Amino acid sequence: MNQNNGKKQKRRLSAEEKWQIYRECEQPGAKVGEILRKYGLYSSDLHNIRKIVKEASLEGLRQSKPGRRKVTTVSVEEHEQLERELTEKEKALAEMTVMFTALKKKVNLE
Repeated sequence: MNQNNGKKQKRRLSAEEKWQIYRECEQPGAKVGEILRKYGLYSSDLHNIRKIVKEASLEGLRQSKPGRRKVTTVSVEEHEQLERELTEKEKALAEMTVMFTALKKKVNLE
């Protein structure tokens, strides 16, 4: 006795086959019904393929954002703290520059 009870078993399509079907169906003037029959598919299968293509395209576009940097936000308090640290470091650098210049003059005089 037939194990699948007379039903035609559906074969699984590869990603490449689904892409080919999608491209064929999207051509201007494409006879979608004929294309689906050629592959043994239903309109619901094409709907699922289109959905998969759209989702995969959007995901690919989300992942590739050339030239964009991730924006990091900080609280006002954290920003003020960073500003204070920067000011302190700028002062320290200025003092070190003065000391370096003085040492350089002293070495050149000797």
